[in-house]
Amino acid sequence: MKIVLSRKGFDSSVGRVPSPIFPDGTAFSLPIPYSHSPTRFRDVRCRGGSLGSLVERLTRGRVREDDRCHLDPDLDPVALARLPDWRPAFGQARSAQGHLARQGVGRGDLFLFFGWFHRVERAADGGWRYVDGSPDVHRLFGWLQVAEVVAVGTDFANARAARPWLSAHPHLHGPGWSHNTVYVSTRTLTIDGAELAVRGSGVFSNADDRLTLTAPEAASRTHWKLPGWFLPAGGRPLLSQHGDAGRWRRDGPRVHVRAVARGQEFVYDVDGIPEAAAWLRGLFTCSVRRR
Repeated sequence: MKIVLSRKGFDSSVGRVPSPIFPDGTAFSLPIPYSHSPTRFRDVRCRGGSLGSLVERLTRGRVREDDRCHLDPDLDPVALARLPDWRPAFGQARSAQGHLARQGVGRGDLFLFFGWFHRVERAADGGWRYVDGSPDVHRLFGWLQVAEVVAVGTDFANARAARPWLSAHPHLHGPGWSHNTVYVSTRTLTIDGAELAVRGSGVFSNADDRLTLTAPEAASRTHWKLPGWFLPAGGRPLLSQHGDAGRWRRDGPRVHVRAVARGQEFVYDVDGIPEAAAWLRGLFTCSVRRR
């Protein structure tokens, strides 16, 4: 099985503010604006309300609740009104999809989605605001295990007719991209051959320190602290796009890495690494409400 650390949501160039971590420790990834999408920010449900008012407040009006958004990965069954037979899905295209294809990502592989996050708190008027002095971090927010890889291309009409339940997905709308592909979720998550009592995709629903990639007290959110198995005993980095050994430093049972500033998809084949399977099982045991 390959794991894919997949960077998604607002960043310093698109949206230009971090996604929120709420006082209970849970988080919500803000989807980037996308003018061709059928979905508006106000259509998306967030913590029992509309995402539109939250994103408008956090961006100080630069992104409006009526703006259209690229809800991708689309993981949460209650985020939108759903058509029958809807299944979670994630789309990728252009050079990022080319990287996934070259790495052989496909059925059974596991996307772990991360993004830029910062804590928020209630303001006096009841709206949300960022907590001064709280660190910016890279944090995991969701997952998707691949059941099917759909080569969408640019024939959106036929793609929507073939899979009506996928018709609202942003990768089936717009001008189209080269290598346009959608990854459809499994029903149930399987780790190291064992089926867990966890859906094949979703958003992490509980607070857990293991969801944070950024090292404690790090000066930059791109300075990560990861389990030691990410750097095998031979010292040869295996995480794609991070092959420069100078980016890595061991620290007892953990390892530090300076994550690349650009790039969306970082792939690691964890077959034969029992510590990886144990880490994944622990992550889902502690960070996901049971089905």
